[in-house]
Amino acid sequence: MAVGHASSALLVISFVLCVGFDLLFPEQAMYRAWQDLLPGFSGLNVQSFLLGLVETYGYGWYATLIWVPIYNYVVARQARASHPSSPMVSGHV
Repeated sequence: MAVGHASSALLVISFVLCVGFDLLFPEQAMYRAWQDLLPGFSGLNVQSFLLGLVETYGYGWYATLIWVPIYNYVVARQARASHPSSPMVSGHV
C-alpha cells in the first residue's frame, strides 16, 4: 500500500505544482494538457481542481497496480536464477 500512496502523492503534488504554475504564468498555461489527460477537467476552477486531485490520485494507484506485480515477478525470477537451491529471497514491495 505504501507504493500506491507514494505514487499517488507524487502525481497529486505534480498536479498541484502545475496548476500553481498555470496561475503564476497564464501565458504558459498547461491546463490544456490536463483537459486531454483528465476526463471531466474543464479548466482552472475549483470543481476541476478537486476532480484533478481525485483523478491523479487514482492514476497513481493504477500505475502501482501494474508496476508492483511486474516488479515482484522480476525480483522473484532474479532471486531464483541467482540462488536456485535456496528459498526465495524477499525483495517484494
